[in-house]
Amino acid sequence: MNDNIFSGLEKLGFNDIINVDLYNDIKTKKEKSSDNSKKISKQGSYLYNKEIICPVCNTAFKAKAVKTSSYRVLSRDTDFFTRYAVINPYFYDIWLCNSCGYASMKVDFFKIKSYKINEIKTSITSKWKPREYPEVYDVDIAIERYKLALLNYYVIESVASKKAMACLKIAWMYRLKNDSKNELIFLGHALTGIEEAFFKEDFPIYGMDRYTTMYLIGELNHKLSNYDKALLWFSKVIVQPGVKYKIKELARDQREYIKLNYLSENKIESKENENEKSTKDHSISKKIL
Repeated sequence: MNDNIFSGLEKLGFNDIINVDLYNDIKTKKEKSSDNSKKISKQGSYLYNKEIICPVCNTAFKAKAVKTSSYRVLSRDTDFFTRYAVINPYFYDIWLCNSCGYASMKVDFFKIKSYKINEIKTSITSKWKPREYPEVYDVDIAIERYKLALLNYYVIESVASKKAMACLKIAWMYRLKNDSKNELIFLGHALTGIEEAFFKEDFPIYGMDRYTTMYLIGELNHKLSNYDKALLWFSKVIVQPGVKYKIKELARDQREYIKLNYLSENKIESKENENEKSTKDHSISKKIL
């Protein structure tokens, strides 16, 4: 893919990151204002600051975190994206050191290897333009921060699952914006990375066991209209022993959904062609007789 997945980071100093092959380890160089203010103020009450020491430059900074008591789940999408009311925890999933530009999903923040630190300083810190963020983040800020984390993962040649999970969450953020074009771009990158992780990495992968990951590969193929591949992965999940009931049911539901909504038209068309051929053959036989 030649899309510019790091677009939007130019103001942070990264205006030359183009034509990136994300999984190639060889690096290349509207609401009324008053209502909105009330909403922001309310969301701010659900946040607290957590002091973090950056493992790259040893600078102390405060990362915003959502109080666990504030989580209000509305629904969950079939690719595990959770929709929240009141405040969205995904917006605060990236920890960013404003001194050096090191950023990652918070679960990975302290996992950087010591021998990778110099790569951050060379490729990220040397270009970094500090950015002051508002008290409350929105979806556009979340996208920017996830992309910066993805760039960090890319620079230090992180395993595929880390880059894939960042891409998946960026896709989810674009889904919130109803930007289907960019959503599909990042779902495609997520699928590439999760497939690679499935065959090369140990489980669990971001809390997902082997069969949950198989289901997710199937569902991402589904969302990308790769229906044959989706059916193949869903079928693998369904026939495997020891799969969690919920995951097996999801696989069954999505397999049936594809068959009913996407394959039925092809079957009807195929049947019509068969009938047409049968009619022609019958006419020909009558003439011969």
